[in-house]
Amino acid sequence: MQVAFFLLIALIVGAGFYVGWHLKQKRREELTALASRLGLTFAASDPFGIDDAMPHQLFSMGDGRGCENVMWGTWNGMPVTQFDYWYYTESTDSDGHTSRTYDRFSCAMTYIPAACHPLVITKENLLTRMADGLGFRDIQFETGEFNKAWQVKCPDRKFANDFIDQRMMDWLMYAGTRWSFEVVGRIGLVYCRKMGPTEIPTLLGCVKAFCDKVPRVVSDLYPLENYGLDMPGAANR
Repeated sequence: MQVAFFLLIALIVGAGFYVGWHLKQKRREELTALASRLGLTFAASDPFGIDDAMPHQLFSMGDGRGCENVMWGTWNGMPVTQFDYWYYTESTDSDGHTSRTYDRFSCAMTYIPAACHPLVITKENLLTRMADGLGFRDIQFETGEFNKAWQVKCPDRKFANDFIDQRMMDWLMYAGTRWSFEVVGRIGLVYCRKMGPTEIPTLLGCVKAFCDKVPRVVSDLYPLENYGLDMPGAANR
């Protein structure tokens, strides 16, 4: 009886691993086909070490992290790098057993023609409001509706106000809080919870629209003296 029980457990675990492997392979096949249709290069593993190379806040989250399913090249005249990203946090229970909780995202990066201060624009929620109450306040803007929807973090308040003008605010409200945005140096990053392959063009469209909405004055006030930080997979622009 005991042997039959352990065999059943082994079969269940094996089936779980197979389903996970099959879904992963199916996603890679669909993303490979998508990259071909979009005129982009695809790699199942990360050839650039994105999570180590990029200084964006997202890539410092958790206790471990990684990138996979990377596609890069030029899309609609825009240099772009798109990829799956994950990180995990470890926790230990009272018996000393360690477990991991994973968060998974779809990400896209492109160039912004300015030397940007680190800026993070994410959805406002209960946890971020609690942090505000503890003194870790985000930058407030004149529009109350925008402040309720979005949390903005930046070490330079002036830069944040120059970057997020009324036009950018209107677009962010229209785009919706499904998305999160970061800029560091000349690289803009847009990400959301992991998407299906058929949704990836929507992500690319969002990063293009975000870049297009950056106020022109930002390039004048924060000019690029040289190329600075390069985006993995994209040529200097």
